[in-house]
Amino acid sequence: MLSKPLKSALTAAFLATSFTSPANASDLGAAIVGGVIGGVIVNEVHRNKQRQRRATTYRRAPASSATRAQNRETQVALNYFGFHSGTPDGVLGRRSRAAVSQYQVHMGYPATGYLAPYERNFLVSSYSRAQIGGPQVIKAMQGPNGVRGLLHSWRDEAAGVRTAGSGYGGYGGLPSEVSHAVDEIAASSEPTGEQLLQRTGFMQLADLNGDGRNDYVLDTSVSGSSFWCGASNCSVMVFASTPQGYQRNDFLARGVTPASFACHQGTCRMADTGETAPVQAAQQNRSTVTAFAGQESASLGGITLFDQPAQSASLTSYCSKVSLLTSSNGGFMTAASMTDPELALGEQFCLARTYAINAGETRAGKVQGVSQAQIDSQCDAFGPAVQPFLAKLGTAGSGEVMGDVQKFVLQSGMSLEQLANTAGICLFSGYRRDDMDVALGAALILTGTGQRPYAELIGHHLALGFGAPVTAERAQDWYGMAVISLEGGAAPVFAPGQPERAELIKTASAKLAGGRVQPVQASGSTALPSFSTD
Repeated sequence: MLSKPLKSALTAAFLATSFTSPANASDLGAAIVGGVIGGVIVNEVHRNKQRQRRATTYRRAPASSATRAQNRETQVALNYFGFHSGTPDGVLGRRSRAAVSQYQVHMGYPATGYLAPYERNFLVSSYSRAQIGGPQVIKAMQGPNGVRGLLHSWRDEAAGVRTAGSGYGGYGGLPSEVSHAVDEIAASSEPTGEQLLQRTGFMQLADLNGDGRNDYVLDTSVSGSSFWCGASNCSVMVFASTPQGYQRNDFLARGVTPASFACHQGTCRMADTGETAPVQAAQQNRSTVTAFAGQESASLGGITLFDQPAQSASLTSYCSKVSLLTSSNGGFMTAASMTDPELALGEQFCLARTYAINAGETRAGKVQGVSQAQIDSQCDAFGPAVQPFLAKLGTAGSGEVMGDVQKFVLQSGMSLEQLANTAGICLFSGYRRDDMDVALGAALILTGTGQRPYAELIGHHLALGFGAPVTAERAQDWYGMAVISLEGGAAPVFAPGQPERAELIKTASAKLAGGRVQPVQASGSTALPSFSTD
């Protein structure tokens, strides 16, 4: 079909030649018509090419901003789970396609390099879920597959497959060895694993080998199953922590508590002194073991006496006792069920300590070429380095102390990220070794770098007297700093899946009458350490 301009030109040419004589129209008319038609055709060809170029240019416009935003989400999620796609720029190039293929191989999908809608949605939603945190995420980071283990777990969870023994913990973040045992017991009893864990006395936590980590005692006598019990005793499983995982020890007993067992590394035994005698775990640099006097008192008719152990300021020992009370009470106190504000704060202190140990241990594992003993030695510098601030905790308000700490942070010569990473490692080192100066100093540094939720730890130390004088008023000051930060939208650093903790701490600290544990004496060297996980 001819375009309108071409039709018009042909018509005009035809009319112009139709009124001339045949003689004049022969050659001249043909030349005029040919010239007019040729010019029109050439012009139309040029115009069509220009239209095509404009149309082609329009069709090749860059991808929409929404598509690039989705691509950036994909790249961020790939990087988080260790499938390195480079800088999230919203362009899925060769490196991003390779990362997608790695993710697909890990998940058992066809390695096409192009994400199906379900594959992308699962990847991005898993990343968002991981950002919420919680014991499951913390435990996964300690597993052999790191955070990638979460992808398999949540894939199986979506398919309705039990993941208790997947290698990073199942029931509420329990170690895989303990989760396996819970499933084993539940398989031969009427209650489910979840119901067993809710039964008072089924699982008891304590640090039985003195390494600063929770050990687990599972008492099958409360399962209601005759499979695990004989005429007088039932199976008891004790799981002691080791660097390679948790080692299981089986016993036949009844009415046990963690005090019924003594463990050295992963090996445990029943206490020789009977069920009611406390078992003191072997702990480095501690002198709180109960000693037998070996003498008879004439005034008591020859009755043999035992030395009374000195009052201990061991936070590990304190948290073991809190764990027993929590278990016997049927679980953690809430703001609604709180009857003892000091115990409620103690539960939250020990919970926060566990999170700090797990997070710091993960950070320490990324430090290359440095042993744990070397880390501990360097972290000892936190005590004297922040001693002036520790000395003011009992007399000065949180604002004044924070001002001094922030000046120290600015003059340290370290970046905030490097200083916070180092403090996180030393927080783990201090709590693991029961060195309150190191732990409290690290908590002050973390708070001073702008991570205000760590102020909760300082409140706990002041409320319960670990490494600081007991003062409820000053404790409330630091608790308030943490609570205000959390209520203002700061990301929780402890138990991120429990948003009600802030209200519980606020209520308990307002009712607090004061702690009863004596402060820990300061110790340490003089230089500020620095760790890099790059």
